[in-house]
Amino acid sequence: MNNYLIESIDSLSLQKEREALIQKNSFTGVPMSIYDMEEVPLSSALEDLDTYGLFSDQKVIIIHNIESIKQEDFPDDFHHLFEYLKNPNPNYLLIIESHKLNNTLKVVKDLKKNCEYIEVSFDPIQVIQKILKDYKIDSNTVRYLNEICLGDITKIQNECQKLMNYKVNEKVITKEDIDELVIPKLGDPKDLTFAFSRALAERDRKEALLKYRELIEYQIEPLSIIGLLASQLRIIYQVKLLENRHLKDKEIADILGEKSDYRIKKTRELTRLYGEEEILLLMQKLADIDYSIKTNDVDGNSLIEMFILNI
Repeated sequence: MNNYLIESIDSLSLQKEREALIQKNSFTGVPMSIYDMEEVPLSSALEDLDTYGLFSDQKVIIIHNIESIKQEDFPDDFHHLFEYLKNPNPNYLLIIESHKLNNTLKVVKDLKKNCEYIEVSFDPIQVIQKILKDYKIDSNTVRYLNEICLGDITKIQNECQKLMNYKVNEKVITKEDIDELVIPKLGDPKDLTFAFSRALAERDRKEALLKYRELIEYQIEPLSIIGLLASQLRIIYQVKLLENRHLKDKEIADILGEKSDYRIKKTRELTRLYGEEEILLLMQKLADIDYSIKTNDVDGNSLIEMFILNI
């Protein structure tokens, strides 16, 4: 079977595993097409799988970022894909790639049944220690480097090389060297918004300002940040009301039209921190800031920071 499903949070690891599979299956030098699901529709890859090559009987088809599309949004395309997986062309090598699969979804379980599944896992701490084995670096500094790289192996490799070049003579790497050379990797804006909401609920002004300024580093406009926060507060309010009916996460997700109960589970971590009237008051304040930014010549960032300082 020439159908593979690869999962790895690291892009470089995905690429290396892809190259290894091409070599292992004797498809080296065969025409290869990569379809990134964040840029092109799944139907484009399916059309390629259904047609014969002009210059070769063999093909390598890569479907990248499969996790970025949902089966319910493209039911016909996924049905088409699974029909192919049941009866694949022996002259084709199909590699489906994902950075992070949701194992609770039926589509993921079906993909694993119909493909040879490969998970490329690693311990980023061990990766750092291996790369820097000829340098003196203590365990706390190793953990610090991993934290600011967010466990991204590609970034870890690049930053380690930079640090080695910088300290090639001393062969000693310190936290100060990392602060001087390494630019921290930004996290997911949705995760930052959640952390921002928690800091507001806990009246932690310092942490809330920190998370807000991290969001600004994404070059997200103040109006968009207000929208993200208002959306977070809205679902907190809805979940808080539904909690009173003693519903499970899945039941609440179905009522609110959420595709997964994961967001509900995370939101429940915040509901105990807010009162119902408090949420409505915060949403009204955000609406007032939104109106001021849209109708007056004011600095949106200053208004949001004042909002944070007055929680």
